[in-house]
Amino acid sequence: MANESPQASADAGDWAAAMAEQASASVTSIDPTPGKPKPAQGALFEKFSGGVASGNSNNDLDMIMDIPVRLTVELGRTKITIKQILQLAQGSVIELDGLAGEPMDVLVNGCLIAQGEVVVVNDKFGIRVTDIITPSERIRRLNH
Repeated sequence: MANESPQASADAGDWAAAMAEQASASVTSIDPTPGKPKPAQGALFEKFSGGVASGNSNNDLDMIMDIPVRLTVELGRTKITIKQILQLAQGSVIELDGLAGEPMDVLVNGCLIAQGEVVVVNDKFGIRVTDIITPSERIRRLNH
């Protein structure tokens, strides 16, 4: 890996150290009663505190805040034949199933999470979210 950056090398070293730490922390025990399931070992997991969430919940959420996801705004869809694709030229118009003025779908990693309307700000397109899809509504839409 001659082109590997110093940061990538440091990241690889961090991963190797984490994997080594995990391997050395594995717990071995002797099962006195073969055939019976062993109880969960409390040393492997932190205990959950009952009641109100602790102050660490923000720190836990911060851990996932920088994970990239693919956000897509879908104007509409259509099915066309390969022959029609090959006939496309600059200026061709493809009819979509979406209607003008209809809310656009906002998808995260291919899952519908919201709907909104197209806006233009400083010559750039954007979307103004007008409706958030609830988790129960997402499940209902998956079943149809």
